[in-house]
Amino acid sequence: MKSLFRYSSLNTDVATLLLRLIFGGMFVHYGYGKIIGYDQILPMFGDIIGIGSKLSLILVIFAEFFCGLLIVLGLLTRLAVIPVFITMIVAYFIAHANDPFDVKQLAFIFLLLCLPVFILGSGRYSLDYLFGKKKSHQISPGAGALHRAVN
Repeated sequence: MKSLFRYSSLNTDVATLLLRLIFGGMFVHYGYGKIIGYDQILPMFGDIIGIGSKLSLILVIFAEFFCGLLIVLGLLTRLAVIPVFITMIVAYFIAHANDPFDVKQLAFIFLLLCLPVFILGSGRYSLDYLFGKKKSHQISPGAGALHRAVN
């Protein structure tokens, strides 16, 4: 019971995992919907940044579905958040610029959530951690002392 009232985190890696799963999972969900409904969405999708509606929709699908999947897996998480962040900036400040806040609040929430995901990175329960752990075991025998001194 005392642990509930401590000022320190109960488990940052578990919190990071949950944040990644929820945040990335939502993007996978929305991106998958755009993939499935591509032909119906394309005629309604505006060319809001001047690169054409088809390319704009493809970039949104890439950011939402594929980068969302990378975030869920914890693979290149910080890099994968960047296209999501840019997509949410465009959605909030350009695509929905004249809409009331109720319409664009989801884009705003996702925009803000990009920051802690970027800061926290993948965490221990991720493919990045798993691959990084394997790399650290492949260090040459002569570099072992240097590796231990640096880490």
